[in-house]
Amino acid sequence: MRSAAVTRKTAETDVSVSLSIDGTGRAAIETGVGFFDHMLELFARHALFDLEVRCKGDLQVDAHHTVEDVGIALGQALLQAMGDKKGIARYADVHLPMDETLTRVAVDISGRPFLVFRTTFSGDKIGAFDTELVREWFQAFAINAGLTLHVETLYGENRHHIAESCFKGLARTLRKALAVDPREGDRIPSTKGTL
Repeated sequence: MRSAAVTRKTAETDVSVSLSIDGTGRAAIETGVGFFDHMLELFARHALFDLEVRCKGDLQVDAHHTVEDVGIALGQALLQAMGDKKGIARYADVHLPMDETLTRVAVDISGRPFLVFRTTFSGDKIGAFDTELVREWFQAFAINAGLTLHVETLYGENRHHIAESCFKGLARTLRKALAVDPREGDRIPSTKGTL
């Protein structure tokens, strides 16, 4: 099983993450930030990851540290769970429709972390959640998982739909990129021999 568990404790947050890539989409998420919990639950469901996240953060300040540190820990857990990456498809992309919104997500499980995030929101909030934290989470996750990740919302109006299309798009893209290709066998999907 490709799985990992990571804990991260700072003066601002106490995070524990347990991740299984080859799961069924089961999620148990408790961060204290309702909208963020919802995004992580649908992320797990659409990636078919089994995911547990617990975070106690300084929410009396705001949700920034909680969202960022969960991204860091979840990225680290994914990196560990991927192991040597033998046999994976490596590249994948998805166009994810969410009602009036369409988001394109592309990933290279390259070991060379980079984020291109071309998604904007018409306002600062989705309920009580700061929309700028969507990018913060993607940045923390991509860098710590070692992903080259491109996220671009081609069009959309509803802020909830835009955020949800980004998380679901990432989930579906990782599901494809992490799939084992039997033709690869025991090889690393790179002419370098390493990722």
